[in-house]
Amino acid sequence: MAITSARPAVPVRRRAPRNVAWSRFLAWLGTHAIAVAFSIAFLAPIVFILLTAVMTDQQALTPDLWPRVWRWDNYIAVFRAAPLLTYFGNSLLYAVLSTVLMLLSSLPVAYALSRLRWRGRDLLFYSVIVAMLLPPQVIAIPIYVLWAHLHLTGTLWPLILPNLFGDAFSIFLMRQFLITIPQSYSDSARVDGASELQILLRVILPMGKPGVAAAALFSFLNAWNDYFGPLLYTGENQSNWTLSVALASFHSVHQVQWNLTMAATVLVMLPVIVLFFLAQKQFIEGIKFSGVKG
Repeated sequence: MAITSARPAVPVRRRAPRNVAWSRFLAWLGTHAIAVAFSIAFLAPIVFILLTAVMTDQQALTPDLWPRVWRWDNYIAVFRAAPLLTYFGNSLLYAVLSTVLMLLSSLPVAYALSRLRWRGRDLLFYSVIVAMLLPPQVIAIPIYVLWAHLHLTGTLWPLILPNLFGDAFSIFLMRQFLITIPQSYSDSARVDGASELQILLRVILPMGKPGVAAAALFSFLNAWNDYFGPLLYTGENQSNWTLSVALASFHSVHQVQWNLTMAATVLVMLPVIVLFFLAQKQFIEGIKFSGVKG
Protein backbone atom coordinates (compact mmCIF):
# COMPACT_ATOMS: atom_id res chain seq x y z
CA MET A 1 0.00 0.00 0.00
CA ALA A 2 1.55 3.29 -1.10
CA ILE A 3 1.98 5.90 1.56
CA THR A 4 1.42 9.44 0.33
CA SER A 5 2.82 12.31 2.30
CA ALA A 6 0.39 15.06 3.01
CA ARG A 7 1.50 18.41 1.68
CA PRO A 8 1.27 21.30 4.08
CA ALA A 9 -1.49 23.67 3.27
CA VAL A 10 -0.28 26.86 1.67
CA PRO A 11 -1.73 29.81 3.51
CA VAL A 12 -3.87 31.92 1.26
CA ARG A 13 -3.36 35.63 1.70
CA ARG A 14 -6.74 37.20 1.78
CA ARG A 15 -7.17 40.64 0.32
CA ALA A 16 -8.32 43.27 2.73
CA PRO A 17 -11.79 44.66 2.15
CA ARG A 18 -11.93 47.71 -0.05
CA ASN A 19 -12.87 50.06 2.78
CA VAL A 20 -9.96 48.78 4.92
CA ALA A 21 -7.48 49.17 2.05
CA TRP A 22 -8.78 52.68 1.37
CA SER A 23 -8.43 53.58 5.07
CA ARG A 24 -4.84 52.31 5.10
CA PHE A 25 -4.05 54.34 1.98
CA LEU A 26 -5.52 57.49 3.50
CA ALA A 27 -3.55 56.90 6.70
CA TRP A 28 -0.32 56.46 4.71
CA LEU A 29 -1.10 59.55 2.66
CA GLY A 30 -1.74 61.59 5.80
CA THR A 31 1.53 60.43 7.35
CA HIS A 32 3.58 61.24 4.24
CA ALA A 33 1.56 64.22 3.01
CA ILE A 34 4.48 66.67 3.08
CA ALA A 35 6.80 64.24 1.29
CA VAL A 36 4.15 63.53 -1.35
CA ALA A 37 3.54 67.26 -1.88
CA PHE A 38 7.25 67.94 -2.35
CA SER A 39 7.57 64.97 -4.71
CA ILE A 40 4.72 66.22 -6.87
CA ALA A 41 6.18 69.74 -6.92
CA PHE A 42 9.55 68.32 -7.97
CA LEU A 43 8.29 65.86 -10.58
CA ALA A 44 5.60 68.06 -12.18
CA PRO A 45 8.01 70.28 -14.19
CA ILE A 46 9.97 67.22 -15.35
CA VAL A 47 6.79 65.47 -16.50
CA PHE A 48 5.70 68.67 -18.26
CA ILE A 49 9.04 68.86 -20.11
CA LEU A 50 8.87 65.19 -21.14
CA LEU A 51 5.31 65.50 -22.46
CA THR A 52 5.91 68.78 -24.28
CA ALA A 53 9.02 67.32 -25.94
CA VAL A 54 6.87 64.84 -27.91
CA MET A 55 4.10 67.25 -28.94
CA THR A 56 3.60 68.93 -32.29
CA ASP A 57 4.52 72.58 -32.83
CA GLN A 58 0.90 73.68 -32.69
CA GLN A 59 -0.10 71.69 -29.62
CA ALA A 60 2.96 72.87 -27.67
CA LEU A 61 1.52 76.40 -27.85
CA THR A 62 -1.85 75.31 -26.42
CA PRO A 63 -2.82 74.63 -22.78
CA ASP A 64 -3.06 70.88 -23.52
CA LEU A 65 -0.93 68.77 -21.20
CA TRP A 66 -1.25 65.39 -22.92
CA PRO A 67 0.10 64.85 -26.46
CA ARG A 68 -2.54 64.13 -29.07
CA VAL A 69 0.17 62.85 -31.43
CA TRP A 70 3.41 61.45 -30.04
CA ARG A 71 6.23 63.03 -32.08
CA TRP A 72 9.32 61.06 -31.06
CA ASP A 73 11.11 62.42 -34.11
CA ASN A 74 11.44 65.75 -32.28
CA TYR A 75 14.63 64.39 -30.73
CA ILE A 76 16.05 63.77 -34.19
CA ALA A 77 14.95 67.22 -35.35
CA VAL A 78 16.95 68.79 -32.52
CA PHE A 79 20.18 67.36 -33.93
CA ARG A 80 19.24 68.70 -37.34
CA ALA A 81 18.54 72.17 -35.95
CA ALA A 82 21.83 72.50 -33.99
CA PRO A 83 25.19 70.67 -33.80
CA LEU A 84 24.45 69.20 -30.38
CA LEU A 85 27.10 66.51 -30.71
CA THR A 86 29.78 69.21 -30.96
CA TYR A 87 28.40 71.01 -27.92
CA PHE A 88 28.13 67.70 -26.07
CA GLY A 89 31.80 67.01 -26.77
CA ASN A 90 32.76 70.47 -25.50
CA SER A 91 30.77 70.00 -22.30
CA LEU A 92 32.24 66.53 -21.77
CA LEU A 93 35.77 67.83 -22.35
CA TYR A 94 35.24 70.70 -19.93
CA ALA A 95 33.64 68.53 -17.22
CA VAL A 96 36.07 65.58 -17.42
CA LEU A 97 39.29 67.59 -17.59
CA SER A 98 38.14 69.93 -14.83
CA THR A 99 37.29 66.97 -12.59
CA VAL A 100 40.57 65.16 -13.23
CA LEU A 101 42.69 68.26 -12.65
CA MET A 102 40.68 69.12 -9.54
CA LEU A 103 41.35 65.69 -8.04
CA LEU A 104 45.07 65.83 -8.86
CA SER A 105 45.47 69.22 -7.21
CA SER A 106 42.89 69.22 -4.41
CA LEU A 107 43.32 65.72 -2.98
CA PRO A 108 46.94 66.28 -1.77
CA VAL A 109 45.87 69.57 -0.16
CA ALA A 110 42.93 67.88 1.57
CA TYR A 111 45.30 65.16 2.78
CA ALA A 112 47.76 67.68 4.16
CA LEU A 113 45.00 69.61 5.95
CA SER A 114 43.45 66.50 7.48
CA ARG A 115 46.28 64.04 8.16
CA LEU A 116 49.46 66.08 8.74
CA ARG A 117 50.40 68.44 11.56
CA TRP A 118 52.36 71.53 10.53
CA ARG A 119 52.54 75.19 11.43
CA GLY A 120 49.99 77.35 9.68
CA ARG A 121 47.64 74.50 8.83
CA ASP A 122 44.60 76.08 10.47
CA LEU A 123 45.33 79.45 8.85
CA LEU A 124 45.43 77.82 5.41
CA PHE A 125 42.21 75.97 6.15
CA TYR A 126 40.48 79.23 7.04
CA SER A 127 41.80 80.69 3.79
CA VAL A 128 40.19 77.80 1.91
CA ILE A 129 36.86 78.55 3.59
CA VAL A 130 37.13 82.24 2.65
CA ALA A 131 37.95 81.31 -0.96
CA MET A 132 34.97 78.95 -0.99
CA LEU A 133 32.63 81.76 0.09
CA LEU A 134 34.00 84.27 -2.43
CA PRO A 135 31.62 84.67 -5.42
CA PRO A 136 33.41 84.01 -8.73
CA GLN A 137 31.83 87.11 -10.28
CA VAL A 138 33.90 89.32 -7.95
CA ILE A 139 37.16 88.39 -9.67
CA ALA A 140 35.72 87.74 -13.15
CA ILE A 141 37.04 90.96 -14.74
CA PRO A 142 40.71 90.74 -13.66
CA ILE A 143 40.79 87.00 -14.44
CA TYR A 144 39.32 87.65 -17.89
CA VAL A 145 41.97 90.32 -18.57
CA LEU A 146 44.66 87.82 -17.55
CA TRP A 147 43.44 85.16 -19.97
CA ALA A 148 43.00 87.78 -22.69
CA HIS A 149 46.69 88.70 -22.38
CA LEU A 150 47.50 84.99 -22.72
CA HIS A 151 45.32 84.83 -25.89
CA LEU A 152 43.20 82.00 -24.52
CA THR A 153 39.80 83.70 -24.61
CA GLY A 154 37.38 82.07 -26.99
CA THR A 155 38.41 78.62 -25.74
CA LEU A 156 37.57 76.44 -22.76
CA TRP A 157 41.09 76.52 -21.33
CA PRO A 158 40.40 79.52 -19.03
CA LEU A 159 37.78 77.30 -17.36
CA ILE A 160 39.86 74.11 -17.25
CA LEU A 161 43.35 75.28 -16.29
CA PRO A 162 42.39 76.98 -12.98
CA ASN A 163 41.58 73.52 -11.61
CA LEU A 164 45.32 72.83 -11.60
CA PHE A 165 45.50 75.12 -8.56
CA GLY A 166 42.79 73.34 -6.60
CA ASP A 167 39.16 74.00 -5.84
CA ALA A 168 38.21 75.40 -2.44
CA PHE A 169 34.91 73.55 -2.10
CA SER A 170 36.44 70.22 -3.16
CA ILE A 171 39.32 70.66 -0.73
CA PHE A 172 36.89 71.40 2.08
CA LEU A 173 34.63 68.45 1.21
CA MET A 174 37.43 65.90 0.96
CA ARG A 175 39.19 67.25 4.04
CA GLN A 176 36.02 66.85 6.11
CA PHE A 177 35.74 63.23 4.98
CA LEU A 178 39.41 62.27 5.33
CA ILE A 179 39.56 63.66 8.85
CA THR A 180 37.11 60.96 9.97
CA ILE A 181 39.56 58.16 9.06
CA PRO A 182 41.40 57.01 12.21
CA GLN A 183 44.95 58.30 12.48
CA SER A 184 46.14 54.82 13.50
CA TYR A 185 46.07 53.66 9.87
CA SER A 186 48.51 56.38 8.83
CA ASP A 187 50.74 55.77 11.86
CA SER A 188 50.92 52.04 11.12
CA ALA A 189 51.93 52.72 7.52
CA ARG A 190 54.64 55.15 8.66
CA VAL A 191 56.03 52.53 11.05
CA ASP A 192 56.27 50.15 8.08
CA GLY A 193 58.35 52.76 6.22
CA ALA A 194 55.72 54.12 3.83
CA SER A 195 56.13 57.66 2.53
CA GLU A 196 53.34 60.21 2.72
CA LEU A 197 52.58 59.73 -0.99
CA GLN A 198 52.31 55.96 -0.48
CA ILE A 199 50.06 56.48 2.53
CA LEU A 200 47.83 58.75 0.48
CA LEU A 201 47.57 56.43 -2.52
CA ARG A 202 47.54 53.03 -0.83
CA VAL A 203 45.89 53.63 2.53
CA ILE A 204 43.85 56.84 2.64
CA LEU A 205 42.55 56.95 -0.95
CA PRO A 206 40.98 53.45 -0.92
CA MET A 207 39.30 54.22 2.40
CA GLY A 208 38.21 57.68 1.32
CA LYS A 209 36.63 56.73 -2.00
CA PRO A 210 33.12 57.92 -1.04
CA GLY A 211 34.37 61.42 -0.16
CA VAL A 212 36.54 61.63 -3.28
CA ALA A 213 33.66 60.36 -5.43
CA ALA A 214 31.31 62.98 -3.97
CA ALA A 215 33.81 65.76 -4.68
CA ALA A 216 34.35 64.46 -8.22
CA LEU A 217 30.60 64.30 -8.85
CA PHE A 218 30.11 67.84 -7.55
CA SER A 219 32.93 69.07 -9.79
CA PHE A 220 31.55 67.28 -12.85
CA LEU A 221 28.01 68.58 -12.33
CA ASN A 222 29.25 72.10 -11.67
CA ALA A 223 31.22 72.11 -14.93
CA TRP A 224 28.44 70.44 -16.90
CA ASN A 225 25.81 72.94 -15.72
CA ASP A 226 28.10 75.97 -15.81
CA TYR A 227 26.64 78.79 -17.90
CA PHE A 228 28.43 81.92 -16.73
CA GLY A 229 31.97 80.72 -17.45
CA PRO A 230 31.43 79.32 -20.97
CA LEU A 231 29.32 82.35 -21.91
CA LEU A 232 32.05 84.71 -20.70
CA TYR A 233 34.96 83.01 -22.48
CA THR A 234 33.40 81.30 -25.50
CA GLY A 235 30.40 83.53 -26.23
CA GLU A 236 31.88 84.81 -29.50
CA ASN A 237 33.24 81.42 -30.62
CA GLN A 238 30.29 79.18 -31.36
CA SER A 239 32.46 76.14 -32.11
CA ASN A 240 33.52 76.01 -28.43
CA TRP A 241 30.08 76.45 -26.89
CA THR A 242 28.97 74.04 -24.20
CA LEU A 243 25.49 72.58 -23.94
CA SER A 244 24.34 75.18 -21.41
CA VAL A 245 25.22 78.10 -23.71
CA ALA A 246 23.90 76.25 -26.76
CA LEU A 247 20.59 75.53 -25.02
CA ALA A 248 20.07 79.22 -24.23
CA SER A 249 20.84 80.11 -27.85
CA PHE A 250 18.57 77.31 -29.08
CA HIS A 251 15.71 78.70 -27.01
CA SER A 252 16.15 82.20 -28.44
CA VAL A 253 16.18 80.87 -32.02
CA HIS A 254 13.31 78.39 -31.60
CA GLN A 255 11.26 80.31 -29.06
CA VAL A 256 7.97 79.46 -30.82
CA GLN A 257 8.88 75.77 -31.11
CA TRP A 258 8.56 74.75 -27.49
CA ASN A 259 8.53 71.07 -28.39
CA LEU A 260 12.05 71.25 -29.86
CA THR A 261 13.25 73.38 -26.93
CA MET A 262 11.93 70.84 -24.44
CA ALA A 263 13.43 67.96 -26.43
CA ALA A 264 16.81 69.70 -26.34
CA THR A 265 16.39 70.24 -22.60
CA VAL A 266 15.75 66.53 -22.05
CA LEU A 267 18.88 65.62 -24.01
CA VAL A 268 20.96 68.03 -21.91
CA MET A 269 19.57 66.68 -18.62
CA LEU A 270 19.81 63.00 -19.51
CA PRO A 271 23.60 62.47 -19.01
CA VAL A 272 23.49 64.17 -15.60
CA ILE A 273 20.53 62.07 -14.44
CA VAL A 274 22.18 58.83 -15.59
CA LEU A 275 25.47 59.79 -13.90
CA PHE A 276 23.75 60.57 -10.61
CA PHE A 277 21.85 57.27 -10.52
CA LEU A 278 25.03 55.35 -11.28
CA ALA A 279 27.02 57.11 -8.54
CA GLN A 280 24.29 57.85 -6.00
CA LYS A 281 25.63 55.36 -3.44
CA GLN A 282 29.09 56.93 -3.33
CA PHE A 283 27.57 60.40 -3.47
CA ILE A 284 25.31 59.83 -0.46
CA GLU A 285 28.06 58.14 1.56
CA GLY A 286 30.43 61.00 0.83
CA ILE A 287 27.89 63.61 1.89
CA LYS A 288 27.13 61.78 5.14
CA PHE A 289 30.86 61.65 6.01
CA SER A 290 30.34 58.13 7.30
CA GLY A 291 34.10 57.47 7.51
CA VAL A 292 35.41 53.98 8.23
CA LYS A 293 33.02 51.19 9.12
CA GLY A 294 34.64 48.38 11.02
